[in-house]
Amino acid sequence: MTAELVRGQNHPLSEARLEIRISAGTSVVAAATTADENGKVRGADGVAHPGTPVLPGLEVSRQPAADHRLAVDLGAMPEAVHRVSVLLVLPGGGHGPNRFGAVAAPFVAVTGLDGTELASYTVTGLDAETAVIALELYRRQDAWKVRAVGQGYAGGLAELLTDQGLPQAHHLAGTVEEAVARALARSVSAPPPRTADADRSRQPAAPVPGGDQAPGIPAQPAPQPPYPAGGPPQPPYPGAAGAPDPAAGPQPTAPAGGPIDYSHPRRQTTAPPPPPPTAPPAPPGRPAQPVAGDATGWSMEERLYNQVWGMFEDLARTTAAYRSAVDFAESRREKELDQALSDPRNRMGGQSDAARQAAHVRHTRLVDQARAALDRDLAQLTAESEVVEPALPPAYAGWDNPVWHGYRVPMEIPMAVRLGDLHLPENPSLRIPMLVRLPLERGLWIDSGRSGMSDETFADAGRLRRLAMDAAVAHAARLLAVYPAGEFTVHVIDPAGSAAQALAPLVRTGVLAGPPAAGAAGVTDVLSRLTQRVDLVQMAVRGGAPDALPPGFDTSEQLLIVNDFPHGFDDRAVTRLRYLADEGPAVGVHVMMVADREDAAAYGPLLDPLWRSLLRLTPVADDHLADPWVGHAWTYEPPLVPPGSHVLEQVLAQVARTRRDGQR
Repeated sequence: MTAELVRGQNHPLSEARLEIRISAGTSVVAAATTADENGKVRGADGVAHPGTPVLPGLEVSRQPAADHRLAVDLGAMPEAVHRVSVLLVLPGGGHGPNRFGAVAAPFVAVTGLDGTELASYTVTGLDAETAVIALELYRRQDAWKVRAVGQGYAGGLAELLTDQGLPQAHHLAGTVEEAVARALARSVSAPPPRTADADRSRQPAAPVPGGDQAPGIPAQPAPQPPYPAGGPPQPPYPGAAGAPDPAAGPQPTAPAGGPIDYSHPRRQTTAPPPPPPTAPPAPPGRPAQPVAGDATGWSMEERLYNQVWGMFEDLARTTAAYRSAVDFAESRREKELDQALSDPRNRMGGQSDAARQAAHVRHTRLVDQARAALDRDLAQLTAESEVVEPALPPAYAGWDNPVWHGYRVPMEIPMAVRLGDLHLPENPSLRIPMLVRLPLERGLWIDSGRSGMSDETFADAGRLRRLAMDAAVAHAARLLAVYPAGEFTVHVIDPAGSAAQALAPLVRTGVLAGPPAAGAAGVTDVLSRLTQRVDLVQMAVRGGAPDALPPGFDTSEQLLIVNDFPHGFDDRAVTRLRYLADEGPAVGVHVMMVADREDAAAYGPLLDPLWRSLLRLTPVADDHLADPWVGHAWTYEPPLVPPGSHVLEQVLAQVARTRRDGQR
């Protein structure tokens, strides 16, 4: 029987090996502190956080996520540890809401390794707090209990750690923020939060037979709701597509201290239902035939976007369930073997061998059940992918999709753009499109080095640099293709001219704002012009006078491709580049670095924030990205043009023709 706790209530724990499952309405950082019998944390080595996720008897998640599973082994806790506090912290740096009162109340459950829920607690009553002690496990007379705490801190993690008597709490809080920033740099940004009326019409799969059910294999999995259909975020700078119309009258405002209402004043507030499926109904007990665009949305583009994100989340969660079930099977086998060998009566004759054989049989049965459930879900997702992929619009489609053969320059900015594919080792053939919302919230770092790469095939540094520049050109071409004519401008800095061959498609078609900038003088010229643009727009926006911009001012989105960094960059140029990366996205200026982090190490810690603030992509397959739900390491596949295909040149030529026609 599960104990649903309220603040201050405690409950005895009947098991030593536990999981603490956390579900929040947004991405949060999960951490834990271990304290002595007086409640004092002994130091930084008593705090488990994304930078130091493993302590004796305790392991926390390595990155922020909406859902977490913390592993706790009370039997492995040091004797000096009498209290384990579970902490939830909102990540800073503008990566989500700035207070717990603006999101759904976090839910925390303590479970056994078999998934049995022992106690749960919904952390309610939070407002301005950014860090909270959700619950604590504490030792009383050699027995452990759990207590619901719910103590929040508006001063964040530093205030929380100070309250726990931790020396140098502010320094440790900074260390945690640094680790979180590194984790966010490798995480795929989540779409907007889901709403109650945005449900995926996914057919529940048939139950798995067998009475010995492992955790993470639900007998009848519930449908996963998608993310709501929300248009692209309102651009904060004048002249951008989707900016408010002054003639539309006053926009809705929020009461002081309350949440802001971003809803359109003339648009209904409830998302439309998904369209009726066009496929024939499935026989009872079988999944429904997949249909492209079966998610909610105001248009087919939005429905496909939500459907792709629903597939992404489904694959993340079903894989997490499989891995959890396998972990449970292995821990159960170890436990049974330990029990069998600890009994002296089982050490004689064949009883020991029989006990080991029975434990292995049960382990195999649980793993087979888990794999059967995973294979069933993978088959359904694969069938859905085969239907969805051909229906994707150009902004979401791969370069090998036939939709590009009928390409026309769009009239409106799409919701998102495809930057590659993602897959997991359980089924490498099932690729999920990596869709990133437009306008871009942060720039890109195309890694031309071997940072973290495990494939020795690409040991040639020169080859990696060429592939990185090819990937950058493919990304830039796609961005040019999905924006309306004249709404996206690309600048290139190539100080030594080493990327001339890769840049040839952009140069030949005339889609660049000007020739690639060469030498130190070219670097200075481009950076000064873009920096001046950022300053002008910021002043206009802050002063509430967008009409004060100079006549003929280019309000289109700007992309700066930087190759061969740091060649040609002096200290002032580096400072300007940092400024563009930090301040540019808010006013429509984005940076795409094509560089090796080791080459940039000469500037020391100056460029570390730049590395973390940009989304790192690789020119070859690499497992460096993480999903925003459970934090799997996903293998990223870059969206390269098929060998021998001329689709990229044809698309760029169409963009150039449309621009010329519009200027006549």
